[in-house]
Amino acid sequence: MRHGKKVNHLGRKTAHREALLSNMASSLILNKRITTTVAKAKALRKYVEPLITKAKDDTTHSRRTVFSYLQNKESVKTLFGEVAGKVAERPGGYTRIIKFADTRVGDNAEMCLIELVDFNTLYTKDGAAKKAKTRRSRRSSGKKEGAEAAASTEATEAPAAEAKAEKKPRKTAAKKAKE
Repeated sequence: MRHGKKVNHLGRKTAHREALLSNMASSLILNKRITTTVAKAKALRKYVEPLITKAKDDTTHSRRTVFSYLQNKESVKTLFGEVAGKVAERPGGYTRIIKFADTRVGDNAEMCLIELVDFNTLYTKDGAAKKAKTRRSRRSSGKKEGAEAAASTEATEAPAAEAKAEKKPRKTAAKKAKE
C-alpha cells in the first residue's frame, strides 16, 4: 500500500531524480513542449508549476530560488522574460498533458506531450479573436481599401483580365473629373 506517499520516485535515487526533473523543466521552458512518459510528466508538472508561479514576481530572491532548481541561466532568463509575461493573469495550471494513443516500442510505456498552456495558439481564445479581427478589417469595404484590393487582384489575374480591371478605374476617375 502507498498510503500518504506523495512523491513518485520514478525508479531513481534522490539526486538522479532531481537532476532529471531539473533538465526536463529546463527543456520544457526553452522548447515550450516536450514528449515524455506520463509518469515523468505528472512529476514534472508538480516540479515546474511552482517555479512558474515564482517567476511572476521578478525579484532577485525569486530568480535565485528558481536558479537553484533549474541550474540553467538560459532557462531562467526565458522563464522570467517570455513565460512570466504570458502567464501573468493565469492563477495556475500552466501546463497541459496530452496523452498519446501509442506506447513506447521498447518498454510499452504510456507516452504523452506536456506543454505550456499559453504557448499553444490552437486552444486559446485570443488566437481565434486575433484571426477574426484581421478578417474583419479585410472584409470591410472602404474606398481606400477597395482600391488596394483592386490593385492586388490586378497583379494576380491574367493579362486580359488586367486590361479590363485597368479600364474600369480609368472610367470612374474620368467620370469623377467631369463631375
